[in-house]
Amino acid sequence: MTQKHNPQDSRQTVVLIVAAGRGRRFGGSLPKQYAPLGGETVLRRTVQAFLTHSGIDAVRVVIHPDDADLYHAATVGLDLLAPVLGGATRQDSVRLGLESLQGLGFARVLIHDAARPFVNVAVIDGVLDALTRHAGALPALAVADTLKRAQNGEISDTVSREALWRAQTPQGFVFADILAAHQRFQGEQLTDDAQLFERAGLKVAITPGHEDNFKITTEEDLMRAERLLNLNAETRIGTGFDAHRFEAGDHVTLCGVKIPFSQGLKGHSDADVALHALTDALLGAIGQGDIGQHFPPTDPQWKGASSDRFLAHAANLVRAQSGTIVNVGVTIICEAPRVSPHKDAMRTRIAEILGIAVGRVSVKGTTTEGMGFTGRGEGIAAQALATVALATLRGARPAHSD
Repeated sequence: MTQKHNPQDSRQTVVLIVAAGRGRRFGGSLPKQYAPLGGETVLRRTVQAFLTHSGIDAVRVVIHPDDADLYHAATVGLDLLAPVLGGATRQDSVRLGLESLQGLGFARVLIHDAARPFVNVAVIDGVLDALTRHAGALPALAVADTLKRAQNGEISDTVSREALWRAQTPQGFVFADILAAHQRFQGEQLTDDAQLFERAGLKVAITPGHEDNFKITTEEDLMRAERLLNLNAETRIGTGFDAHRFEAGDHVTLCGVKIPFSQGLKGHSDADVALHALTDALLGAIGQGDIGQHFPPTDPQWKGASSDRFLAHAANLVRAQSGTIVNVGVTIICEAPRVSPHKDAMRTRIAEILGIAVGRVSVKGTTTEGMGFTGRGEGIAAQALATVALATLRGARPAHSD
C-alpha cells in the first residue's frame, strides 16, 4: 500500500501520534505504548483507529530514540509515514513531529496520545467536523464528580464543577497555526497542545469525548483496557479451503515462504494455497465474503501478486470492525514437498503479515495416504481456521470505508 497523501491537495489531514514517552507511572520493562493488549500492542491498536478512517490521509508516529526496534515490530505491515524521533518532553516531541511535516501540504493535523487505543470513529468525526468551522478542536467530557481542593491531607475547599471539562485527544488544529504556537512557546511546559493554542490567542472548540477514550497510564489502566476489549466481545470462527494443481516450475510458495521444488503451483497470483485458505478463513469470520470477491482472478492487476497482500487486507478488515485475531491455524495437505522443515519459518511469516504473536499461529502438514488428487501428486490443498474476537465498544460505530 502507498500513502494517499498528495502534496498538491491542501484539504488533507494528517495524524501525529505521540509515542515518545517513558510512562514512568506504568512500570514494567516496556513503555506502555508497546505493552500487549488483546494480542496486539497498544500503539498498533491506536494507529489502526486512524488508518481505517476515510477522513485521515496519513499517519506519523513520534517515537523515543531507543524504541526503533519496538516501533517497527509493533507497526509491521501498516501504511505509515516514516517515524520521527521525539525530544525530552511531550511538548518537544510534538513540535519535532510538526516540523517534520512542514512542506508536505497538510492543512489540518490531529495530535493524539499513543496510549489512547480506544478512540472511536464518532470522536474522530467530531473533531474533523469542528475543524471545518474552527481553527482548533478537542474532545472532552463534562466533569461529573464533586471536586475538592486539599492541603496537608485535609479538604480546604470545594471547587465548582460548573463549566469544567476533562480534555482528551485527538486534538485537532489548522496545521500552520499549531506549528507556529509550538515554535513560539518552545521551552514552556504547558499541559497540552490546546493550551499552546490558547496562549496564542486562538479559540478551541469542544467536541464530544467518550469514556472509553481514556489514557493508559498505570497497570490498572491496562487491566481496564483488557476488560473493555472483552466487554460484549463476540467470538467468531471462520474456515477456509483452497487447492492448486502443479505445473512446471522450480518452487512453491506456502505461507509466504518460497520452497525449492521440482514443480510449481498454477494460479493467477503466486498460488500460495495456504495463505489463500487463511484469507478466506478470516473473511468468513467477519462475514466479508471470500478471496475471489476482493481479488478476482479475472483482474489482471493480481496476476503474479504475492498472497501476503490478500492476507494483510483481510486482517485490516478485521481490525476495521474493532476485531482481534485470537489465533489462526493452517493445515497443508500434500505428499511433497515436506512441510515440517519449514513450519517455523511459515509461522513466523504469517505472524508478521497479521501483526500477531507467533504463539497464536499453527502450521501443520499432512498427507492423504496416497488417496485423491493430493495423494496422486497432482497438487496441494490447504484448510485453515481463524478465531476472531469482535469487541463492540460502547458508543462506537463502524469505520468509514472508501
